[in-house]
Amino acid sequence: MAVVSQPDRPQGRHLRLTACPVKQVAASRGVPVLTPENIGDPAFMDQLAALHPDLIVVAAYGQFLPRGLLTLPPNGVINVHPSLLPKYRGAAPIQWAIANGETETGVSIIYLIEKMDAGDILAQEHMPIAPYDTTATLAPRLAALGAELLLRVIEEIRTGVVKPLPQDDALATRAPMIRKDDGRLDWSQLASTLHNRIRGFLPWPGCYFVWPHDSMKRVKVLKTSVEPGTGIPGTVLKSDAQGLVIASGQGALRLSEVQPESRQPMLAAAFNNGARLRVGDQLG
Repeated sequence: MAVVSQPDRPQGRHLRLTACPVKQVAASRGVPVLTPENIGDPAFMDQLAALHPDLIVVAAYGQFLPRGLLTLPPNGVINVHPSLLPKYRGAAPIQWAIANGETETGVSIIYLIEKMDAGDILAQEHMPIAPYDTTATLAPRLAALGAELLLRVIEEIRTGVVKPLPQDDALATRAPMIRKDDGRLDWSQLASTLHNRIRGFLPWPGCYFVWPHDSMKRVKVLKTSVEPGTGIPGTVLKSDAQGLVIASGQGALRLSEVQPESRQPMLAAAFNNGARLRVGDQLG
């Protein structure tokens, strides 16, 4: 048995090399850890082959596995993917499911093939997405569900009762990698779209608007709700003790909690005590 993880990366204010949590747990339990910079490196492939693995399990590894690795173990390579495949194939399935307003997601265990997230499905479990869920709240529940499902599938593979089910490529949707600038709010969108995007992109990259009256600094939006309202998108419609109400392409968005750049999270009403936004002001 062995664990393969990403190499130690610089983290924190002082950019100290830090092992990922998987490596830390494995090392604490005496499990050998391999950390190749490139998963396809021939020297690493020789190391892996020398272990004679019966089965390889992949979870959020972040690199494409070469064909030689996929064919190495006799029982194949399986992957834990946090969506109901074939929906949301790609790097950010949890984020996009919430951002797109889905009310249900789940976990799929699949065989890995060379096409991204397209292998046969070995098992699936559904999970509701609550109206208040963000990626920060939903991801841990999916991780726990995925761990339970993975153990069940491994036992089914061991006993030979697993029943792979091909995916229908015609039903596939994408969940592409998210970039930092994807978090910039476009007030011309529907209020419901903005609300879901804020939930989906929390904690990273976070959704924000640019505050032009403070050296163009970004203000992250952490908590919102949808309200009735009309006006030019981005216009302040209301400022009260519960926060700020901003016009969108359809409806309005109440900002309840925000985080100005280089500041701690705060109630939107407290932010406006300093920002002094008035009805009719325009957000960047």
